[in-house]
Amino acid sequence: MAETIPPGRPGNLTAEQEQKLKELWKITFRLFGVQKPHGQDEAQLNGAANGESEAASETTSTAPSDKTSAEPPATPDKRKKSRLGFLRRGKTESETPAAPTSPSGLESIAESLDGANEKHGQTKSFRETIASQPPESIRETFWSMVKHDHPDGILLRYLRARKWDVNAALVMMVGAMHWRDQEIHVDDDIMYRGEEGCLLDSQGKAEGANNSSKERDGKDFLAQYRMGKSFLHGLDKEGRPMCVVRVRIHHGGDQTVSSLERYTVHTIETARLLLRGNVDTATIIFDMTDFSLANMDYTPVKFMIKCFEANYPESLGAVLVHKSPWIFQGIWKIIRGWLDPVVAAKVHFTGNLTELTEFIDKSKAMKELGGDEDWEYQYIEPREGENDRMKDTTKKSELLKVRKELVKKYENSTLAWTDGATDESGKRSDVAGQLAENYWQLDPYIRARTLYDRLGLIGPQGKLDFYPSKDTTNGEQPKDSGVE
Repeated sequence: MAETIPPGRPGNLTAEQEQKLKELWKITFRLFGVQKPHGQDEAQLNGAANGESEAASETTSTAPSDKTSAEPPATPDKRKKSRLGFLRRGKTESETPAAPTSPSGLESIAESLDGANEKHGQTKSFRETIASQPPESIRETFWSMVKHDHPDGILLRYLRARKWDVNAALVMMVGAMHWRDQEIHVDDDIMYRGEEGCLLDSQGKAEGANNSSKERDGKDFLAQYRMGKSFLHGLDKEGRPMCVVRVRIHHGGDQTVSSLERYTVHTIETARLLLRGNVDTATIIFDMTDFSLANMDYTPVKFMIKCFEANYPESLGAVLVHKSPWIFQGIWKIIRGWLDPVVAAKVHFTGNLTELTEFIDKSKAMKELGGDEDWEYQYIEPREGENDRMKDTTKKSELLKVRKELVKKYENSTLAWTDGATDESGKRSDVAGQLAENYWQLDPYIRARTLYDRLGLIGPQGKLDFYPSKDTTNGEQPKDSGVE
């Protein structure tokens, strides 16, 4: 793990950067409809009517409470209720949701920008979001996205990506939130159902009219895990988690586009869980050994570029293209033209082990890459009962209730901090730590277990082991894996 805090991160901001962060929080609170500390005119602040019960907000879960991990996915219009719902005020089923209202002045923000967010349609997504989503729903999506991260860290990613332009950072962040919540359904489908959900789909147990399509998608998703098209393993010299992509295994048309995208997001979002403390970026190794034109497929390449440039900004530490043949030179010229210059600058070509070891210790490089580490990828199938805790809606509701109060504390402290209070920085940091701890307590109830939980890379309370024992790799169940 990095010993020093990189610039532009929580705990290492210049006075000017801190001011930009405060400005972004202020405008974000306007977007959320949070203009006073919680507890002051709370009914008016949160849109709650007199006499409304808090019970509904305490029992709303990240996923539908009547679903179990053994059931197929919700249909798209059901999934809208499946986000992290702990922030909602207790509306009854018979009540009509409040009509969306655009926070005053925010409509004009997109008009003032220079087009930096046009490449991936984020400005359009921003406009759609503020026009169609009520402030409380936008707020809920944000806190669902935070997970174990420091909330400041989330905002700072977008500020760095947009060169500290507050308005551009807001538009980019809201665009990413729209993508996660309304388009790709990261938290209420991909991570909630996980590998086990796709296994059920592949067995023909999906619901809905498009059952055959879901069955194909489920099979194709799992096929990529089983063949090891990509995998997370080990650390580079900077302490960054590594993802190895075996390009030779991919053949265009072998899997559906939707399964490719699902697999990509599932891998990226899982890798995000490995980022901690001062290490907030990862390294990707594209192993081009035995690459041929039959392996080239521009569709998933474009999707990955959109993911990292628009929806997971400032997440790449380095991209290593290892042992690329001469025929890749022309392809790289095309791909480079699609990349943001900042991302393109992180791409390095390594033609042999000597060049690779500039980034990875030889002892930590797999033998497959020419290094000394005796480790091979092996997929472990989902285990029966590994997601049983997702059925415990009572415990989940208790943890969500705690999280709801922690979010209020963080927002209250941040409101005071942005107004000039000098004694709030320590409080905010403490509450951010409590939010991270709460997330890992909540995690087994809202996220289906992955290969990396079964391998022991992600352990109880989020403890990480980047080099798990061979016993675990060979299929031995890690302690507290979720199986009772």
